[in-house]
Amino acid sequence: MASSKVIISCAVTGSIHTPSMSPHLPVTAAEIADSALGAAEAGAAIVHLHARNPQDGRPDQSPEAFEPFLKVIKQACNVVVNLTTGGSPYMTVEERVRPAAQWKPEVASLNMGSMNFGLFPMLKRYKDWKHEWEPQMLEGSHDLVFRNSFKDIRYALDTLNATGARYEFECYDTSHLYNLHYFWTEGLVKAPLFIQTCFGLLGGIGAHPDDVMHMKRTADRLFGGNYRWSVLAAGRNQMPVAAMAASMGGHVRVGLEDSLWLGRGKLAESNAAQVRQARQIIEGLGLEIATPDEAREILSLKGGDKVGF
Repeated sequence: MASSKVIISCAVTGSIHTPSMSPHLPVTAAEIADSALGAAEAGAAIVHLHARNPQDGRPDQSPEAFEPFLKVIKQACNVVVNLTTGGSPYMTVEERVRPAAQWKPEVASLNMGSMNFGLFPMLKRYKDWKHEWEPQMLEGSHDLVFRNSFKDIRYALDTLNATGARYEFECYDTSHLYNLHYFWTEGLVKAPLFIQTCFGLLGGIGAHPDDVMHMKRTADRLFGGNYRWSVLAAGRNQMPVAAMAASMGGHVRVGLEDSLWLGRGKLAESNAAQVRQARQIIEGLGLEIATPDEAREILSLKGGDKVGF
């Protein structure tokens, strides 16, 4: 049965890592499309997508920046497309929601609370920068609050519910689960809720096994059987947390948005390499990965024929 299978999501490029950090980070539309298709071929049922300026790799949340790779991916394979509404923490919610509002994906990510967003520790790891904006962005996160107020979340829901999209609810701490519970009890979101518990980012909950268990216990208590649990973890925590969640019946997210690495001191040369590693862990536990259509069934998605691209 599909319900017993593990969904692998792959977050292909994100907005946190910068081009100077890895030569393998997809930047251009062609690179993003190729990387997403490679991840799908390796076993990802869902690809989570951001866009970037092709010249300098800066996050670009204009709907036009998404169009080239969306159409290539749609024409080439059956993978579920998940568009970010996180964009960059330096953007307004109106900017962040525009691509999903225009392209009407099956899934859109939605951050469930405001938080400090500390990226500045990465300044210690890198010295040579290709573009001025990269260290400036990281330095600015000393004083960065990623705003996701109740008004902001309500704006995103009011805008996107009409498109038939469902959500990857990104929860970086226990309070975010309670925020989601509020919107659920108000009838603004519907079960099954796809809850992505996020670990190891400075400003959110840590990545210790006790932190993972705490988030899972809290979600179980608040939502019972009305949600589907997935995890992502930053950096070196990516695969250990994925393994823990898969062994507990959860789904997993990997990808170069969340970690640039495949192991200690070894850069991942592609998103597909991380998907293959996650798949090896899942299948090593005696579990099976979900196909895109099985993921659609598990998450009650509207179908790839009902998107706007």
